[in-house]
Amino acid sequence: MRKKNRWFGRAEVVGLAFATPWLIGLIVFGLYPIAASFYLSLCRYNIVRPPLFTGLENYRLLIFDDPHFWKSLWNTLYLTAFGLPVQLIAALTAALALNARVKGQPLFRAVIYLPTVVPSVATAIIWVWILNPEYGLFNAALSWFGINGPGWLTDPAWSKPALIIVGIWGIGNTAIIFLAGLQQVPQSLYEAAIVDGANTWQRFRNVTIPILSPVVFFNLVMGIIGSFQYFTHVYVMTAGLMGGGRGAGGPEFSTLVYPLYLYQNAFLFFRMGYASAMAWIMFLIVALILVVVFRTSKWVHYESA
Repeated sequence: MRKKNRWFGRAEVVGLAFATPWLIGLIVFGLYPIAASFYLSLCRYNIVRPPLFTGLENYRLLIFDDPHFWKSLWNTLYLTAFGLPVQLIAALTAALALNARVKGQPLFRAVIYLPTVVPSVATAIIWVWILNPEYGLFNAALSWFGINGPGWLTDPAWSKPALIIVGIWGIGNTAIIFLAGLQQVPQSLYEAAIVDGANTWQRFRNVTIPILSPVVFFNLVMGIIGSFQYFTHVYVMTAGLMGGGRGAGGPEFSTLVYPLYLYQNAFLFFRMGYASAMAWIMFLIVALILVVVFRTSKWVHYESA
């Protein structure tokens, strides 16, 4: 009697048949572009002419001969190192406020989340007007306190802090995730802490933060990944400030973030091979940062089953 194949019965064949469209999509739109970008990173390619294999030349030019590469990397790391903690703290503060049982709570939650559904381009244009040094709302509010507001988007010293402020505007998604985590904290732990004489800060530090640490870790990881994809706001808000007809990134390249410089090389200068090399370097940098973050995640406490 012929032995049946344990691995490929009728059910398995039917399952693979249903999964085939997804597998084809994964290969065509996922794996193939990744492999193609790696090959193009080893070539000189300007779309018009066929790719010319040059080995590691693009990587050598980026690392040793391109000051804008290092400037864009520094700007991105600055926004990650200083902007991300500010946004996480602001989102957690908003979540704590939204978790309080007050009248009109659903309305407050909607107001916090609303900016995240506004298109990024529209948000950027609004903030260009708000941060205008002459007649913007931000500097007008500062003038009420006798403070002469800076040229937010026109001063290299203030352009990156301005982008960090804009980033706080869009903390709705992160705040909602924090809020969901706060609602999972057992009330019995707070009650036990109160019985032990813990004040508000001690309950927050010893109960809320340990229970919420997996959520903090998740938002930290997603924030790091997102910070290396920061593009729309800086492109719209700083268009024409860099000078030389090269697009956005000013003033004095102070907001030339890594994805923006990658975009310029690919679609303004048509250096597709160069841009592909930048993409792979960005992937390696993000991967390295995340490895460090995961290796140092001993502060994250998971509930035992």
